[in-house]
Amino acid sequence: MIRLALLLAVLAVPSGAQQVARADGALLRGLDKISGRTTDLPVQVGQSLRYGRLEIRLGECRYPAGDPSSDAYAQLTITDTAKNVTRFSGWMVASSPALSALDDARYDVWVISCQS
Repeated sequence: MIRLALLLAVLAVPSGAQQVARADGALLRGLDKISGRTTDLPVQVGQSLRYGRLEIRLGECRYPAGDPSSDAYAQLTITDTAKNVTRFSGWMVASSPALSALDDARYDVWVISCQS
């Protein structure tokens, strides 16, 4: 419940706040906790990719319009294809990956940036 409240506070845009832009894709990073290997995962909006047994689908990627290199947040759906179970569905914030994180014993996935 606290995570949801914090996430909504991050995503809320009060009047006069910084404008947000949408990107065509995102750069994600995956960590295989067993091998310790990280992998950069570029994905386009509306597309999905495979990372091990996970299927990662990007719904949107947004960033502050005035500063494209700053904090990105992405709407992701991550499915465990071996068990046909959704492991994550929601928004991930680049600056706060633990705020809304993938819960998987083997893999971690987080947002690095939005990509045009």
